[in-house]
Amino acid sequence: MAAQDIPGSGQQVKSPTQRTTAVPLDERRRMRHESRTSQTYKAFLKYLCDVGKIPNEQAAENAAISILCVLEQRLVGEEDNDLEAQLPMKLRELMVRCDRHESGPPPKKFGRAEMLAMVAEDLDMEPDDTEPIIRAVFSAIQAQISTGESDDIAGELPPDIRDLWARPA
Repeated sequence: MAAQDIPGSGQQVKSPTQRTTAVPLDERRRMRHESRTSQTYKAFLKYLCDVGKIPNEQAAENAAISILCVLEQRLVGEEDNDLEAQLPMKLRELMVRCDRHESGPPPKKFGRAEMLAMVAEDLDMEPDDTEPIIRAVFSAIQAQISTGESDDIAGELPPDIRDLWARPA
């Protein structure tokens, strides 16, 4: 609705539905996007803390980074790109090979024992203690992607890791 002229005054009155703000529209959109991204990420970390029984958000983030890095190393072909495309922006940033693995060997096939050992080394834990955390991260990831993509990832994993993926926390 447009502003209306006040007869004889040369002034205009804004309609009550018109918004006045000093912040440009593009900037407001960017701010809303960042807020949604932050809320999604905070909910992801809270879920990991609650379900994975992780003590705090920093530990949850470290676990997510480690597990996503290991998962990225295990997925071959374009499946890691397909997964990444469905993740919210802040989680996409985690879906890269970590600094420690970036210069390492290319993706390779490994099983459950190796996955548990890799995550345990990253998180300075015992391998047997990492399983609930891996399941929690897998569950949180699956909540962010389509069923079809989840099935595609399961198809790329060996049966022993597929069990971790298929039976999340």
